[in-house]
Amino acid sequence: MSPRVRIAIVGGGISGLTAAYRLRRALGPDAHLDLLEASGRVGGVLHTTTVGGRAVDVGAEAFIVRRPEALELVTELGLADRIVSPTPRRPAVWSGKRLHPLPSPALMGIPAGPAVVDGLADPEDVDRMSGESDRSMRWEAGTDTSVGQLVADRFGPSVVARSVDPMLGGVYSSLAGDIGVREALPALATRLDAGAPSLTAAVGDLIAAGAGASGPVFGALVGGYQVLLDALRAAAGVEPEISCPVTDVTPSGAGWVLDFGTARDPRPYDTVLLAVPAWAAGELLGRSAPDLSAPLRAVRGASSVVVSIALAPGTELPDHSGVLVGTGEALRAKAFTFSSQKWAHLSDADRPVSVRASFGRFGAVVPDETTEPGVDDRLRREALEDLDEVCRAAGVAPVSSRVVDAYVQRWDDGLPVYAPGHLAAMSQVLAARPSRLALAGSSYAGVGVPACIGRAGRAAAELLADLT
Repeated sequence: MSPRVRIAIVGGGISGLTAAYRLRRALGPDAHLDLLEASGRVGGVLHTTTVGGRAVDVGAEAFIVRRPEALELVTELGLADRIVSPTPRRPAVWSGKRLHPLPSPALMGIPAGPAVVDGLADPEDVDRMSGESDRSMRWEAGTDTSVGQLVADRFGPSVVARSVDPMLGGVYSSLAGDIGVREALPALATRLDAGAPSLTAAVGDLIAAGAGASGPVFGALVGGYQVLLDALRAAAGVEPEISCPVTDVTPSGAGWVLDFGTARDPRPYDTVLLAVPAWAAGELLGRSAPDLSAPLRAVRGASSVVVSIALAPGTELPDHSGVLVGTGEALRAKAFTFSSQKWAHLSDADRPVSVRASFGRFGAVVPDETTEPGVDDRLRREALEDLDEVCRAAGVAPVSSRVVDAYVQRWDDGLPVYAPGHLAAMSQVLAARPSRLALAGSSYAGVGVPACIGRAGRAAAELLADLT
């Protein structure tokens, strides 16, 4: 392989940066790597900014440590001492104008039995759960349905709205009815395929199988995700070209040519890695690979908005790590994270108290400033009004008078929708990729940071194999 190989990585999020790092390690300092980012910064949906004088994440804030990819990468980059675990506080669920304990044990919000949702779900649905094991299970192996449809049928709609929706909504910015069982809970689909006699039995088996796992589930980085982004950028030895949108990708000989419209001259590369959302990759491949482009463009995006709030030091909050809001409730926010109570490194008594409110999901897009001038001010106001109501219900004084700073971060089409059949369609896309072109990002193998890191590593390996 020539040490002067030229590689373009389109997209400067965690996937693009990880791929650049892996390629640099494999090819050495002489390889020519261009990291091209259309927006004005790298990081994608990972974004650390300053609110109330403190560095906070206003995109993803945590990663699963029981998956190896993120933990291994952070350790490899010498950042293991930055990893912190959540405090013992638990989130609550908002339903019926009050706070309820988050159902536990549960599998991504699917309760293990009726007792854990007694008082949260409707009484008729609690009764439905009690008799679920005695009803015949209608499940055809190999097919996919939505999580919401499955759980509503077996456990009742109030269980979906008040337990499953709040959990899945925080991960996917979509309701359970929009998310496939195989996409969100592949182990559950496998159990059902194998003939589990009921949903109760399948969920119970999976919870029992994971009961022996020890240690925390989630981790975060002191200093925020910017610490990881900076370390990847330095280790990859790349200087990202920001505000550099690519308009077309076309084959040329054994490689590819990137077009930039009228902004820059076209550039030839030996290989190209598209670390952008599926629909964006589909647009770039519309002329050169139409059969690949169509399923990529069919993937839909879910939008959301984060309002990061800094409250005066010493402000009291309900004794939880956050609040997940049930579907159909009067609160406008879909969730609150009490960051200073969830993460010990943000709990200094003499520093502002950090809270984040989340709005919007697939099918319920929050307007932007063009559509609704002043919408950011409205979101700040609604976040504080909702937070005050939660505080009053918990017997805590309202906090809206104690705000010292607030920041609104919009994520337009920030996450792909993992609808039923999504993973099967993406698997076919990856199998049909052209030589010397690879795909990475949250659209292909999961939306979490570990999944993106893992897919980026595999994409880099695919390109290396093509080159050899």
